[in-house]
Amino acid sequence: MKKIDYRKEGKHLYRPSTKKVGIVDVPTMNFLMIDGAGDPNNSPDFQDAVNALFSLSYTLKFMIKKGEQAVDYGVLPLEGLWWAEDMSQFNVNDKSNWLWTLMIMQPDFITAELVAEAAAQVAKKKDLPALPNIRLERYAEGQAAQIMHIGPFSEEGPTIEKLHAFIIENGYELSGKHHEIYLSDTRRAAPKNWKTVIRQPCK
Repeated sequence: MKKIDYRKEGKHLYRPSTKKVGIVDVPTMNFLMIDGAGDPNNSPDFQDAVNALFSLSYTLKFMIKKGEQAVDYGVLPLEGLWWAEDMSQFNVNDKSNWLWTLMIMQPDFITAELVAEAAAQVAKKKDLPALPNIRLERYAEGQAAQIMHIGPFSEEGPTIEKLHAFIIENGYELSGKHHEIYLSDTRRAAPKNWKTVIRQPCK
């Protein structure tokens, strides 16, 4: 059976420095995506979206492992795109007006047909209200600056400021949506040890 470690193959995307901002060229990739709005800390829609994304991703993983492809791969981490209708009002201390897209990267061989089949399997076993809202979509991010944040989400502010300052000081402009990749299992790891890739597209 073929085994693929997408985190290892794309380590430049998932293992940035904790001290220095770096520029990466992010390739176009497949994602399961779901949209929402509001503060993730108190939004039931947010947790529903997380549960549905992981349930569908794990079901797809085991379908592929047991199917004709016979490929074993690890489910990729949760990612989030964050923005506001008026980006001047995008405030890390007040997330009530935030818009978001949660997503989990999928191998290129995952098709809409496979997603529909997996979703039907999940629906038979679990009542997940967000499941019908998940879509499979290609996402092209391109050039971006990124850095690793260690610690709770509530303390990301200085890391984000450092990232934005690097972009401006090096002659780039911010473009696209604030992007985070959540590498830690927040149910098990202490908040002080949480690892989050903070990424900002730039041009």
